[in-house]
Amino acid sequence: MLPSQPRRQARDPADRLLTVPNVLSLLRLAGIPLFLWLLLGPHDDPLAVLVLALSGLTDWLDGKLARLLNQSSRLGAFLDPAADRLYTLSTLLAFGVREILPWWVVAVLIVRDLVLLLTLPVLRHHGSGPLPVHYMGKAATLCLLYAFPLLLLAHDVHGWVSAVAQAFAVAFTGWGCALYVWSGVLYLLQVRLTVRAARLVDR
Repeated sequence: MLPSQPRRQARDPADRLLTVPNVLSLLRLAGIPLFLWLLLGPHDDPLAVLVLALSGLTDWLDGKLARLLNQSSRLGAFLDPAADRLYTLSTLLAFGVREILPWWVVAVLIVRDLVLLLTLPVLRHHGSGPLPVHYMGKAATLCLLYAFPLLLLAHDVHGWVSAVAQAFAVAFTGWGCALYVWSGVLYLLQVRLTVRAARLVDR
């Protein structure tokens, strides 16, 4: 009698690569160089606004579809925040070059991300990976994704449309910057608690 073949282990759904949310995140990443070229090359701001708007839409859709279709994955948990960070960073730098945002605002937000990036080796040293994105960080990113197209619109149009766009742009930028910095503080507190717990376990 032939020995029975060992059963293949069921693949963990979290290891899936080709999912609808992951494809949307990859498309969002692919839009970054196009957005930068439109903004810094031909200065085609209307098309740049369209790319930003589509980025914000896919950012909302990939999370929604991941829950609706039960397609959450480890790759998606990495791609989604990575795309958000890269869009935010590239937009800030481009807006600084175009003088749409003052450089001190750009510097504050970029320094915040650099500080959080430096915590990754510390977390790995204590046996932990990157911490989950805080809801405050998601709210900050959402505010900035609303602010960026409005800043471009206020920069390009005139009259009452420019005034209205400017008012909303300033509001969303202010809220987004404040929440972005505060979410960074909360993340650092989470890192401190994680490191402290790891040290207690080691002892």
